[in-house]
Amino acid sequence: MTDAPAKAARRPGEQALTALGLSLPALDPADASPHAFPGGGRWRTEIPSCEGPEALAVVLKEASRLDVPIHRISQGSGVWMLTDSEIIEMVESTSERDIELCLFTGPRGTWDIGGSVRTDSGGGGLRARGHNAVAGCVEDAVRATELGVKCLLVADEGVLWTLHRARVAGIIPADTTLKVSALIGPVNPAAYAVYERLGADSLNVPSDLTLDHLTEIRRVSGAPMDMYIEAPDDLGGYVRMYEVAELIRRGAPLYLKFGLSKTSGIYPYGHHLRDLTLSTARERVRRGRLALDLLARHGADGDMAPLGSRLPGNLNRFEISP
Repeated sequence: MTDAPAKAARRPGEQALTALGLSLPALDPADASPHAFPGGGRWRTEIPSCEGPEALAVVLKEASRLDVPIHRISQGSGVWMLTDSEIIEMVESTSERDIELCLFTGPRGTWDIGGSVRTDSGGGGLRARGHNAVAGCVEDAVRATELGVKCLLVADEGVLWTLHRARVAGIIPADTTLKVSALIGPVNPAAYAVYERLGADSLNVPSDLTLDHLTEIRRVSGAPMDMYIEAPDDLGGYVRMYEVAELIRRGAPLYLKFGLSKTSGIYPYGHHLRDLTLSTARERVRRGRLALDLLARHGADGDMAPLGSRLPGNLNRFEISP
């Protein structure tokens, strides 16, 4: 007796639309990304906005209940908003399950005293303003890695390059991964390639990039990409669940980030936001289950990277001068 052949992946509504004479053109193989994660697989998962040990416990419990595989958990308020004991608890909880924990570094424009970021132009964006802000990011990076954190989230090009130099110099561990925030995410292939060379190990691109934009990026860089399948309202509120299979095909290696629209912001987190933070943490995992179910229904749920994998592979870097 032989195994039944695997079903070919299909696009949403494909059979019904074809029967009605509304079929889409065939996919172009030239649009597909040729890249994958080291060790195999074309996509990983990330649950963002996990702001402390209690929210983390909720995420892990819900992920177990709904059978949602998790490669990375990230936090948005910042290292400085957590005590040492809270960071250690989060490190231990994620390490037990071989999940990468990513914490945000240092001061940034969201709550800096500079007012230009709140103008219609956005001023200098969400970057680290001045030497002291960069110093705060570095302080956070050193503290977090000493406590066992292996992934740092950055929202400034100068901080990215500084932390890349720091890991090359041995100031922070060499296997620390650096993740570019959606707050400064690149929107074209030239910028994407520059961030990779500055030290980025994964890059969060805005969720309003088109499929063609992803293909353009993949023609110049194989650095892992992060993308909100559902974006928070302050990042556009886009919901792109029906495009997940095509996002993977075009954008691999890709982290599927399960954000949440139509909810209030929680950064910087404190216990006054506890109920909202825990309920939204739980719902982010559910959104992940919905997206994974959709992939499975379309026969496109293969090629997930092995759980526990976290490194980005060999990437292009600018030379560091002595």
